[in-house]
Amino acid sequence: MSNRTGAVLIAAALLCSSGQAQSQGQSQPQSSGNGVSNFFGNIFSGQKTAQPQAAPGPDGGPPPWSGEDGASGHPLMTASAIREAAANFQNCVASMWPDAARRNITRENFERFTAGLAPDLRIMDLMDSQPEFTKAIWDYLDILVNDNRLAKGREILAKYKPQFDAVEKAYGVDRYAIASIWGIESNYSTQMGDRNVVNSTATLACVGRRQAYFKDEFLTALEILNRGDLRPEQMRGSWAGAFGPTQFMPTAFKRYAVDADGDSRRDVVDNAADLIASTANNLKKDGWQTGRSWGYEVVLPEGFNFMLADKAKAMTIAQWQQQGMKRADGKPFPDTTEKAYLLAPAGTQGPGFLMLQNFRVIMKYNPAEAYALAIGHFADRLRGGPAFVQPWPRQERVLSRAERLELQQLLAQRGFYKGTPDGQFGGQTREALRGFQASIGAPADGFASSDVLERLRGR
Repeated sequence: MSNRTGAVLIAAALLCSSGQAQSQGQSQPQSSGNGVSNFFGNIFSGQKTAQPQAAPGPDGGPPPWSGEDGASGHPLMTASAIREAAANFQNCVASMWPDAARRNITRENFERFTAGLAPDLRIMDLMDSQPEFTKAIWDYLDILVNDNRLAKGREILAKYKPQFDAVEKAYGVDRYAIASIWGIESNYSTQMGDRNVVNSTATLACVGRRQAYFKDEFLTALEILNRGDLRPEQMRGSWAGAFGPTQFMPTAFKRYAVDADGDSRRDVVDNAADLIASTANNLKKDGWQTGRSWGYEVVLPEGFNFMLADKAKAMTIAQWQQQGMKRADGKPFPDTTEKAYLLAPAGTQGPGFLMLQNFRVIMKYNPAEAYALAIGHFADRLRGGPAFVQPWPRQERVLSRAERLELQQLLAQRGFYKGTPDGQFGGQTREALRGFQASIGAPADGFASSDVLERLRGR
């Protein structure tokens, strides 16, 4: 699933799915439902997400629904099914009153907050679109971890120092990680999305292929308003319902939002104390380890066995050192008993990273390794750390979706790929690539380069 904010519209053309993906194919959106993060999660976990904005409608407003079948092929995403569900929208919303009542939402508030809702069918296009052209992970990092955003992050850290101090003391979560999420999710509250969250979640609860999931999000959005935590005008966000500077889905708000300043409201939109504390609470409950890093950039030894670059093959730092692993900055590892897994997003041609528990926590915020890498690196830069030491293979051409589909088909023909070719790369594709590379005596790094495609073509 995915959510869209202004920051995502910037990022939509910047990502690649060239084999770096984590194979954690979600059955539902990640815990926080975060705006920019959900977009990245979809790209890097092989799911579909929003494409760059289409041309505006004839009145200058948002573009209308295309009227076409969804790319997923799901029966509820056919044009006829969408039209039929949209025609029944008012009945669908009304039918959810008994569920709302069971959540102690008053009849008056149910009527008030659902008055005037209408299906936003443009969401169906965003839900089921497939990006055609993307860029590489290094371009993605360049855009999100840049000097302007870092400068703004340092301003935020200074402006809200008392709030960050209090949250670090109460939750033990690194202020730089929280500030990093704030910066990457919404560019420090400047790009949070402008869709009505109640209307968006009502649309998705009644139309399309994720109705059961979004019924819960819709009813939870009503709970938030019924309780008075937020005003209706504050609940504006991405097309899938994420809102606020760190982009909470309604159900994530319900689980993690806290009233940090004691005003009896949990305002994660306009109240910095509540926002910072709620984001910290989210990370803490997901297992954040106080005083620990997210991971380390490492230099891979010559002839390294890339079959070890697997999330399931975690080892202690000491064991990685026995494999010849060293930190790229030459510093010693602080604790060689920590367990880590190796991420090599550009294979033999780029840097490697040993990922610790806090990296896994960031991935619970969003299950995309690329997103978590950006968050961790941005946090280090806010702390005053340097850029990554090793170069990325910027000469590499990112495969188009048609080429990605062809690569999967060729891998399937050779017996390496067991899934259904769809042009979306996840862990299954990476494993298939490794198998093929090993069979031809090449480093089995799972990186989908143009060269490996040519080898599969037999050229």
